Amino acid sequence: MSEHPDRLWRNPEPRSGYDVVIVGGGGHGLATAYYLAANHGIRNVAVLEKGWLAGGNMARNTTIIRSNYLWDESAAIYEHALKLWEGLSAELDYDILFSQRGVLNLAHTLQDVREGTRRVNANRLNGVDAEWLDPDEVQKFCPVVNTSPDVRYPVLGATLQPRAGIAKHDHVAWAFARKADELGVDLIQGCEVTGFLKQGNKVVGVETNLGPIRAGRVGMAAAGHSSVLASLADVRLPVQSHPLQALVSELLEPVHPCVVMSNHVHVYVSQAHKGELVMGAGIDPYNSYAQRGSVHVIEQQMAAALELFPIFARAHVLRTWGGIVDVTPDASPIIGPTPVDELFVNCGWGTGGFKATPASGWTYAHTLATGKAHPLNEPFALERFTTGALIDEHGAAAVAH
Repeated sequence: MSEHPDRLWRNPEPRSGYDVVIVGGGGHGLATAYYLAANHGIRNVAVLEKGWLAGGNMARNTTIIRSNYLWDESAAIYEHALKLWEGLSAELDYDILFSQRGVLNLAHTLQDVREGTRRVNANRLNGVDAEWLDPDEVQKFCPVVNTSPDVRYPVLGATLQPRAGIAKHDHVAWAFARKADELGVDLIQGCEVTGFLKQGNKVVGVETNLGPIRAGRVGMAAAGHSSVLASLADVRLPVQSHPLQALVSELLEPVHPCVVMSNHVHVYVSQAHKGELVMGAGIDPYNSYAQRGSVHVIEQQMAAALELFPIFARAHVLRTWGGIVDVTPDASPIIGPTPVDELFVNCGWGTGGFKATPASGWTYAHTLATGKAHPLNEPFALERFTTGALIDEHGAAAVAH
């Protein structure tokens, strides 16, 4: 992501000390800084980014927003995020191009149908909008999907969340950054954290390439590199990093009215505001910090897309890319304190990070401000991996995006 022409914030020299230092200037770090200042009045805050603001995973996501998760804990935090999304442009005074065009999760097998209808019922119990559509209703809602019975994986139905959709990821980043800056937060680019300042078991600041920075509390929000960062403080996190690939086509006329996701065929397709088709699939299975992945994953997701959307057969790939995602054993995030005093972590969102951005910032800001978990992020504490209170969204969330 290049520097935005409307950039209004400064890139200050670090002060000698801050109430809170946030490591990571992506969507979650910027949202956390904004809500610390806006909700809790804590403005002596620095966001440290080793590159440029929102130049990591925030610039490499595929913009899907939804809250139709199965488990109560997941549904609660993602639905809170969706409600925040619905008012975010007005709150931040910046058009984030939030488009509630609806998200379809297709069912191709009897097991898909059972899982989908179960999730619809669970969503409704949690106050999340959800519907079950038969193949004819799928065709009516999204005419470009191939619902013919004479294909390898016929569409047997789909879940629909009408309030779900997409937003413009770089607009979201700049909106949070501008407002955080207006409230007095220091946004410091080109500042890489190389270690932690500690007194016994307590973190009192960070070492950086710009020198030491003292802090009352330190919050990590570095997607893809959380375990590497935490290891500098002798904290071992139960996360693995994987490449996540996607691609876009050249600009096309508007033809695809919603977001379509298929776990069985394993692809998701939407159309961006400018007209590109945005496609992706699951994470590459191997561990890596490379922002690229295996060619065969791209080939397979394009083949899957053409099974569902024959109309796109003549579209051309404009570019492909990869991000790095942290994945926990239960495919749910970690938000809360670490075994080191005054050191907190927000990681492990896997492929759900973008859609959670405002709620992640909201709850993490509460935790950093008070030292205690917000009720929405309390179930996502690091301790669940020793107590066994896991929130397993591996198969429950349909496609993991």
